[in-house]
Amino acid sequence: MLARGWASLAGLVTILLIAHFLTGAEQGYYYTFGSLVALQMVFELGFSFVILQMASHECAHLSISDQGEILGDSTAHARLASVLQKSVRWYSTAAVLMPCLLIPIGLHFFSANSQTGQPVAWRLPWCLVVLTASLAFQIDPIFSFLEGCGYVPQVARTRLMQAVLGSLLAWTAMLSRHGLFAPAMMIAGQALAGTTWLTTKRRFLWPLLKFHAGQHRIQWWEEVWPFQWRIAISWICGYFVFQLFNPILFHYWGPVAAGQMGMSLNISNALMSISIAWVNTKAAPFGAMIARKEYVKLDHAFFQALTQSLVVCVLGAAAVWSGVVYLYTVHSRFAHRVVSPLPFGMLLLTMIFNHIVISEAIYMRAHKQEKFLINSIIGAILMLISSYALGKHYGALGMVVGYLIVTTFGGLVLGTVIFLKYRRIWHAK
Repeated sequence: MLARGWASLAGLVTILLIAHFLTGAEQGYYYTFGSLVALQMVFELGFSFVILQMASHECAHLSISDQGEILGDSTAHARLASVLQKSVRWYSTAAVLMPCLLIPIGLHFFSANSQTGQPVAWRLPWCLVVLTASLAFQIDPIFSFLEGCGYVPQVARTRLMQAVLGSLLAWTAMLSRHGLFAPAMMIAGQALAGTTWLTTKRRFLWPLLKFHAGQHRIQWWEEVWPFQWRIAISWICGYFVFQLFNPILFHYWGPVAAGQMGMSLNISNALMSISIAWVNTKAAPFGAMIARKEYVKLDHAFFQALTQSLVVCVLGAAAVWSGVVYLYTVHSRFAHRVVSPLPFGMLLLTMIFNHIVISEAIYMRAHKQEKFLINSIIGAILMLISSYALGKHYGALGMVVGYLIVTTFGGLVLGTVIFLKYRRIWHAK
């Protein structure tokens, strides 16, 4: 909670610095950088969540000493080592491939959509943000693995250190009037803090990396891939749901419009990031409860966390929307750095609905099942169509209307029906 709270408060400072030090056009580049870098989902393929769940299910049969010594079932020990080895192997390969794909895509996109007027020096910042994202990408699976092994508090403390260091470096770039370098500096700070902490876990991680799993190694294609490919498609579909707004607005309405939507989405996502922590931090314990068939305990923990997170989410949305209305009422010069109150209010309502759907997905995936595949695909297709058609002709307002409709029916309604159906089936066994 401290990590996410810092990220959100720091995000507010970052927003003020963006509004002060960046032009409207530079703000558009700033947020569109993030949307294009999010194409790393193509390489991630849902691995991080799968790794967490696989590790938590194996660790349910093991105990880990303070010195990192693993005790318990030898088969579970071998399978745990196999999970780490396979994940590190894939992420290392993907981290090399990412810049080869993303850098040319960004260079082409921004060159093709460059605007007349004051030029924006975006090429070097773009290349640096991709390179630092590739570095941070490589250490992500190890954090997921450690969370699955029960190091949730330690990982959370490290996330806090990452958030603090990343923010401080980003603010330094802003204050020195090199604002477009801020995204790369933020990611670099997160990678530095994360790598530093991982060195303290080498006595636990290194023996697992060298461990010979033998016949007990995870048979990924038979055991995991039938579950993972569904998550992979869901995550890629998530790109079309959450990340297309900025590039489309940048292309049709210019960087200023993209910047307004980017900042609005950033505020909305920061709020959801805080509230979803009540549920997200319990993903590993959910997996362990399921492995032990403690379904009553599981449901109590989940619904309590969901209720608490929704209260925070709704109250936060009301406060944010009131602030936007006030800025527009007093004609603040910061008001037009975000979308107007009507689309902002619909964006926040959509965020609340997404919060519920994401919480249900965390619960279901803790069972090592992916049942949201169909509505993820349907939602992605509908969002792609609505974002393009409505965004091209009606701008941000049209996009947000389409987003709200698709999320309500394709996400909340259909997702909750699926959640209730499979929860009943799985727990009846």
